[in-house]
Amino acid sequence: MPTTRATTKEPPKTGDRSAVRTLLRLWPYVRPVRVRLFTAAFVAVLASCTGLVIPLVLKWMVDGPVADRDPAGVWLGALYLLLLGLAEALLFGLRRWLVARPLSGIEAGMRADLYRHLQRLPVAFHDRWASGQLLSRGTTDLMLLRMFLAFPLTFLLVNGVTILVGVVIMLLQDWTLGLVILGPAVPVMVTCLIFERRYAHVARLAQDQVGDLTTVVEESVLGIRIIKGFGRHRSQARAFRELSRTLRGTELRKARLLATIWGVIVTLPEVAIGAALVLGAVQVADGSLSAGTLVAFLSTALALRWPVDSIGFLLAMSQEAATATERYFEVMDEAPEEPTAVPSTDSTGGKDNGLRFHDVRFRYPDAPYDSPPVLDRIDLHIRPGESMALVGATGSGKTTLTALVPRLHEVTSGRITLDGEDITAMSREALRALVAVAFEEPTLFSASVGDNVLMGAADSAGAAELNRALSVAQADFAHALPQGTDTQVGEQGLSLSGGQRQRLALARAVVGRPRFLVLDDPLSALDVHTEAAVEAALRDVLADTTALIVAHRPSTVLLADRVALLSRGRITAVGTHHELLRSNAEYAHLMSGTGEAEEDDR
Repeated sequence: MPTTRATTKEPPKTGDRSAVRTLLRLWPYVRPVRVRLFTAAFVAVLASCTGLVIPLVLKWMVDGPVADRDPAGVWLGALYLLLLGLAEALLFGLRRWLVARPLSGIEAGMRADLYRHLQRLPVAFHDRWASGQLLSRGTTDLMLLRMFLAFPLTFLLVNGVTILVGVVIMLLQDWTLGLVILGPAVPVMVTCLIFERRYAHVARLAQDQVGDLTTVVEESVLGIRIIKGFGRHRSQARAFRELSRTLRGTELRKARLLATIWGVIVTLPEVAIGAALVLGAVQVADGSLSAGTLVAFLSTALALRWPVDSIGFLLAMSQEAATATERYFEVMDEAPEEPTAVPSTDSTGGKDNGLRFHDVRFRYPDAPYDSPPVLDRIDLHIRPGESMALVGATGSGKTTLTALVPRLHEVTSGRITLDGEDITAMSREALRALVAVAFEEPTLFSASVGDNVLMGAADSAGAAELNRALSVAQADFAHALPQGTDTQVGEQGLSLSGGQRQRLALARAVVGRPRFLVLDDPLSALDVHTEAAVEAALRDVLADTTALIVAHRPSTVLLADRVALLSRGRITAVGTHHELLRSNAEYAHLMSGTGEAEEDDR
């Protein structure tokens, strides 16, 4: 299993992180619906405070109608209690209705922004990050944020106001009993501070481990043929169980922390209520406190049990939401590819036509600074309408060089020009409209054959362009599929053979009639007869475009007008196939075995 770059062994330190400051980053998403959310919070506060009126009605009933043996007054008090309970329930229902639609909109908007941003991030970012980590940020983390905005955010405010109003009511009833109830306040606050700091670290660790687990599941599903083919299902199951066991241990740590704070928050207030009950009963017996006042006081204290007991739960959810926000913006803060062109300071004014590499050097961004560049001092000129084959040993940098043309990676130094214009002076959209690419690994999407091919053409392209591209790539098999070109190819096109996928990828590259064509060993998965047919059709396409073709087979090399030999990151020879066979030992070695036969065939 590949090692993921986003590891959970050393999660970011959260000791100096402010959960409030982190959560405030959600404000741009909340702002458009702030009126509705603030209204919902006000309604919830009103509902909670309505519940605190009930103990006052009980006081009136006990000291009034009950003490005076007035049945009519008791029934009237019961009616008041019923109306207050009904009002409280209706207000809480209204709050839930107010937040449901805007919160689902916030989640959808954040998910859309994340997906859009991922499309704009450079390839180097996706090389570093495990896909499961990105998936967990777009699913689990956003679900946590929606839950936070729906419940903890509102009820931290609501319960805070409820506790404050309830304490004031109790102090007004009897200040001595009120002080008894307030006794646990300091130890509870200290416990909350300690809990918040410790829980933040464990919550981050758990969410990162969920991302790692998601990566393993995704890789196992996509690589199921390899797993079954090599009989590795047991070892994969063991790896999955190990990660699951690690995540379970982290979740148990979270549960222990939550149990600890809940034990403190629940136990201390209960002891205080018990002490207040004993002291109040003594005062009632002495005649210094009315029975109604004691009932109202204890009813208010009991009404505050849920707001106090929920503190640990709400703090835990808030910390998880802060961690989810932090993880979400870790991706959103990554710098995207520049959407606009960079003004060129050195242009040839269109005189240097074709595709040209000017003293190009490239080193991967995460490579050590003192490491040798992957590509070093590349000078190469492909004239307009010319096809050039790029040949080299494995690891010489061929694929990296082709990735520089559509700016999938940025050159470290030097420049690349198309018809004399520096590619950094073009927007990426304009550049990629000029350059079409077929990669060695033919990636297809869960869409129809036609949709996959037409991704390489303008939106106005239709059946004529599709059929022409399929013909060039010898992919007419698509018409024989169950629904023809409307047949869904399935995830990554795995319902097709490797050769079929490669031909569709080639069709996608040529369908838009690009001015510049970059092909990375496009025929490697084809049989000899199909390869010959594709090459014959490609010759007509290559006559109208400027092409750079990574080649390993002499048959592919013979498609090109000239050949460039790439050795250890440098262009060491340029010439025709025959010239290099005669003059360059390394090239002759690479072509050995079939080179002479190809010469004779030609």
